[in-house]
Amino acid sequence: METSIIKSQAYGKDRVRVVRVVRHADGWQEIADYSVCILLSGAAFESSYTKGDNKLVVATDSQKNTVYYLAKTLAADLVMVPEVFASEVAAFMVKKYSHVTTCHVKIITKPWERMKFDNKGHPHAFYREGKETRWTEAFVTRAGEGLTVKMNSGFYDLEVLKTTNSSFTDFWRDELTTLPEMADRVLSTKVLCQWTFVEQKLEALQQTPFDSIYAGAKRNTLDALANDPRAWVHASVQTTLYIMADRILNDFKAVDDVYYALPNIHYFPFDLSKFGLKNLQADAEVYMPIADPSGYITATVSRPPKGRL
Repeated sequence: METSIIKSQAYGKDRVRVVRVVRHADGWQEIADYSVCILLSGAAFESSYTKGDNKLVVATDSQKNTVYYLAKTLAADLVMVPEVFASEVAAFMVKKYSHVTTCHVKIITKPWERMKFDNKGHPHAFYREGKETRWTEAFVTRAGEGLTVKMNSGFYDLEVLKTTNSSFTDFWRDELTTLPEMADRVLSTKVLCQWTFVEQKLEALQQTPFDSIYAGAKRNTLDALANDPRAWVHASVQTTLYIMADRILNDFKAVDDVYYALPNIHYFPFDLSKFGLKNLQADAEVYMPIADPSGYITATVSRPPKGRL
């Protein structure tokens, strides 16, 4: 016979990723991105540990659903501030389940910074502050009396997101296709951008305005995502990639080609229809970020041969 006792216990759901988008009538949009942990405790749960009795156990999947349900049904001002939302979720659980003594809710925010152009905040385009890493590599080769240099530069881990004006439609469909067409969606990616400089002598290459090109590549990446008039509603991540690279090549003649890798970080609307709530397509406000699997879009874009230096 067991003689040990439960000294303390708690159980729940961790890393519930939830995103709430608030869309105002004037086109201004706000985003809250959270990782939520819920833990329930109370004497009533001891028998689930000691006797295998699950009658009073609130499934952790139900706890996860509660986060999305409340993110949808609560007023925006009760969701967009993490302290307020945490207290609302915890209070809901304690009030709904009389055998729950304590509900512990921890929220980690995943902050997004609003993109700015001409010192004005963009209505629906965001980025992660201070995340990208700049890098470069040089290959120096002896060439007669001098040295030639092949150089690549770039940045990676620039995480960006926009809450509207991205679509994916009219793609190939067959018996293995389950993805619905999306006339509008959240688009997010973690940008890897690399450019190759035109190969030339060492002394000439060192006169290249490297800092300006780096700043311009980043600026074009953000501006193409948020504002480019050629594809205001981008038909795909592929379209976005091409526009970004094309702008860099047009702005900087010292750049020979541009490579991008854009993993498609999915934000899928959470289906709340089982709870009588509309949250799909035009009604989508609450999203579940999905890390894996992800789309992975790459391309190298170069200028036509006659346009090279």
